[in-house]
Amino acid sequence: MNKLYIIKIGGNVLDDEKSLKSFLKDFASIQAPKILIHGGGKIATKLGDQLGIQSQYIKGRRITDAQTLDVVTMVYGGLVNKQIVSQLQAHHCNAMGFTGADGNLISAKKRPVGEIDYGFVGDITPESVNSTLLYFLLKQNVIPVFAPLTHSEGVMLNTNADTIASVLAISLSKHFDVRLIFCFEKQGVLTDVDKEDSVINNLTYSLYQDLLAKGSFHDGILPKLENSFSAIQAGVKEVLIGEHTHLLANTGYDTKGTLITQA
Repeated sequence: MNKLYIIKIGGNVLDDEKSLKSFLKDFASIQAPKILIHGGGKIATKLGDQLGIQSQYIKGRRITDAQTLDVVTMVYGGLVNKQIVSQLQAHHCNAMGFTGADGNLISAKKRPVGEIDYGFVGDITPESVNSTLLYFLLKQNVIPVFAPLTHSEGVMLNTNADTIASVLAISLSKHFDVRLIFCFEKQGVLTDVDKEDSVINNLTYSLYQDLLAKGSFHDGILPKLENSFSAIQAGVKEVLIGEHTHLLANTGYDTKGTLITQA
């Protein structure tokens, strides 16, 4: 079975022009089918502020009202996505930018109102993915670049980029030997956020549960960990978390960072 690299980059890479250029060069060097998923929250917040649309967060998660939905659709699906695609073209990558609405690649259900009304936010499952069309695109040597947007009943929905990466990995694992990589600014998952050398090289599910109970993890890493173990438990071959210069090489895979395993 052919390898497929599904790689997610977050805001700290996107916000720094030098880091983004370095990442895209490394990403382009991977000699295998690949998919890129990006965030862009800080850029959306900055543009929203300029437009007089203030971002609201509850427990670190963005509330997406109608005005905010317009902003994130413009920023994620337009500005950030097309900048990435154009830069990949400069590296001779046949990249194409997508939201979940394009080709009905990722449908969603609007999150129901519970204790918190998150607004226009989409929840997805592996069954949400049009894996047949994605498989065809990859076989045509297209490199999909996904913005963190899905759709439902004619409405765009803001959707967590880590979740999109995990769900794509699970859905496509029936066609490919999938390596899922979460790239961010740290060297890997840390037991102490203030100590860069506290990287966990191999994080098993039992160790994750132990450290979680002790409150060892910073809130920002939890969605990545939740999505990583969901992917592993659903048959994804490997999941890596860390800084891109240590995770991406000519082979597309290195042993540094944090390797997520079931046992």
